[in-house]
Amino acid sequence: MVDFFELNNLLDKILVIEPLGYLDMIKLEKNAKAILTDSGGVQKEAFWLKVPCITLREETEWVETVELGWNKLVGDDKERILSAVRDLKFGKDVDFNKEFSANKMARIIAEFLM
Repeated sequence: MVDFFELNNLLDKILVIEPLGYLDMIKLEKNAKAILTDSGGVQKEAFWLKVPCITLREETEWVETVELGWNKLVGDDKERILSAVRDLKFGKDVDFNKEFSANKMARIIAEFLM
């Protein structure tokens, strides 16, 4: 994969580690400058942690992460990936207590069901 995408020159900037437990992974995500992933769960964690995310897929189940600017979908296209890394941006400031509170979610669900 590294050879296919001609990423050998980046290996000196990447630390490959053994798999981590959940809390250790969250700690790394929280302290990252950016996250590149294809994982839906990691996309959402990056959003909650307010860390820019570059998703190596063409679609996401977490559309709010894209709409609010915290997630950029780039697929597996080398130029789109590199462009997203070069043009890294933070998303909109989100008040999670206001936007994703249990009361607000209950209201949205109730309206949808009626």
